[in-house]
Amino acid sequence: MLNAFEPRVVLQEVPGEVSLAWLVTGCPLACPGCHSQDSWDPGAGTPLTPERLDYWLEHYRSLVSCVLFFGGEWDRHTLLALLRQCRSQGLKTCLYTGKERVSGPLMAELDYLKTGAWQAELGGLGSPDTNQQLRCLNSGELLNHHFRRAP
Repeated sequence: MLNAFEPRVVLQEVPGEVSLAWLVTGCPLACPGCHSQDSWDPGAGTPLTPERLDYWLEHYRSLVSCVLFFGGEWDRHTLLALLRQCRSQGLKTCLYTGKERVSGPLMAELDYLKTGAWQAELGGLGSPDTNQQLRCLNSGELLNHHFRRAP
């Protein structure tokens, strides 16, 4: 079972999408400088059950176009079921992970995937030096340019 904090509606994390974002707890990576260190504790948050997800999907029906999970790939089976639940309701899906890749079954249920551990010296998605990549999996397009500010 995965735990997560209450979701937020976000506009910036997946370009062109209004996303219902879940910060999943229990991250095993513990990247130095992580902005979400409170997510490292697997006991933090509340169980992210199918019923809880349905409640929030119903609450924001027709207002969101995507469901974003910040983590959760360490419990592949639970995350896979949640992704399928979202897609069955016609929503796009995204996963932000600090890993370089995720399993094929997870990839098959994702529209967007952000990979790469946080490395402060390289910066995030808006940095030209970043090791992180956000891709649209349907087109293969790298979306990092959406995070860069004009000079």
